[in-house]
Amino acid sequence: MSIFPKISLRLEVENYLKEGFMNKEVVSTLGKQEAERKFETLLNRLSHPPSFTTVRVNTHLASVQHVKNLLLDELRKQQFNGLSVPILQHPDLQDVLLIPVIGPRKNIKKQRCEAIVGALCGNAVLRGAHVYVPGIVSASKFMKAGDVISVYSDIKGKCRRGAKEFDGPKVFLGNGISELSRKQIFSGLPERKGIGIKMTEPVYLSPSFDNVLPSYLFLQNLPSAVVTHVLDPQPGEKILDLCAAPGGKTTHIAALMHDQGEVIALDKIFNKVEKIKQNALLLGLTSIRTFCFDGTKALKLDTVNNAEGGPPFLPESFDRILLDAPCSGLGQRPNMACSWTLKEVTSYQPLQRKLFTAVGLLKPGGVLVYSTCTVTLAENEEQVAWALRTFPCLQLHPQEPQIGGAGMMGAGLSLEQLKQLQRFDPSVVPLPDTDIDSLRDAITGDMIWLANKDCIGFFIAKFIKCKCT
Repeated sequence: MSIFPKISLRLEVENYLKEGFMNKEVVSTLGKQEAERKFETLLNRLSHPPSFTTVRVNTHLASVQHVKNLLLDELRKQQFNGLSVPILQHPDLQDVLLIPVIGPRKNIKKQRCEAIVGALCGNAVLRGAHVYVPGIVSASKFMKAGDVISVYSDIKGKCRRGAKEFDGPKVFLGNGISELSRKQIFSGLPERKGIGIKMTEPVYLSPSFDNVLPSYLFLQNLPSAVVTHVLDPQPGEKILDLCAAPGGKTTHIAALMHDQGEVIALDKIFNKVEKIKQNALLLGLTSIRTFCFDGTKALKLDTVNNAEGGPPFLPESFDRILLDAPCSGLGQRPNMACSWTLKEVTSYQPLQRKLFTAVGLLKPGGVLVYSTCTVTLAENEEQVAWALRTFPCLQLHPQEPQIGGAGMMGAGLSLEQLKQLQRFDPSVVPLPDTDIDSLRDAITGDMIWLANKDCIGFFIAKFIKCKCT
């Protein structure tokens, strides 16, 4: 059931996306009306959260069953107390646990006292977070600590910080209890960073994972966990994660290798590299080496090896490479508004192509996995077609597990090639309306199917490097 408006985009960006989703190949196959319906459905799905919260178990430190039991105890302490919410182990991703999201809940009484939060904060609330002080943009003039207040998202960024009321575009997220008064929130110094509003009646009920089993669990979208399984890292291999921050996939690679081998993680922003280090330390993984380095320059042009073993690297240094590329991020959910210009959205394709120089770092017979969390044709299927033309040594390879759908037509790829891709498209299923009764009657297989379909928009391609002739 749709309760939010579709994602708000600049007209030039929406038209650009529509052009891709209604290209000649798609329209000739589906018909114009069906192609347009699918596109509008996608825009609507993007503003709503996925049906499941996905967490990856750090199998390096504990078994999945042990962590599942610990998580059940944690859920009982949270808002799920008294509610029988199942935790499902994914049958094709054994280290992934799925928790159903309950909602949308339609009978929540709106309060006179209101708080407005920024769009990013609002998105986090819809995924189970409480409201932290920096995310609060405005609050009613009479708000006191302990008040029950209604929380709204300022989806278009129109609310003035510190305002006492706001009548612009806003979306109701649920009710919570204020931890602070309005005066405390907007007093200025010292800047507060803790929880400002504890959500007690969110429209979508999801568990909060703030500091929950941090050494055992990593909060990760389902397709992001699929990527590493598709890469299929093996113990003893040397693997490159070219754009690694914040380290979710990096640490997953190391865990699947049983922490045996070498995982090189690159990112060009120092603070992000530090975050990768922190995550590796927290998860007890020692096979990861991090470097603050621009991935587009990772291929060494001379033949002198670095004594430290750091970047740039000699050709054919790696068994497998993950290119989880910087992208426009237009598959992320929930996302009620994106203010980016067309120039910003289209700026990623050239950068992604520069990162494909990593092909030179791959050993013959090695695997390169390319992925994005966006839905554009230009950053996904068009990049695959370009890579196959530009690097004759690359061949598409079937993926395992195959959980997403086939690639989208329009980039000149054959139907057989499209079947070897994975495109996660949330428009393929109706928005669910999940409550405790429906969960009680649900069949596990149906729930897994829904989790596979109703996730973020995502794309995966797997290449094998053959010997160039």
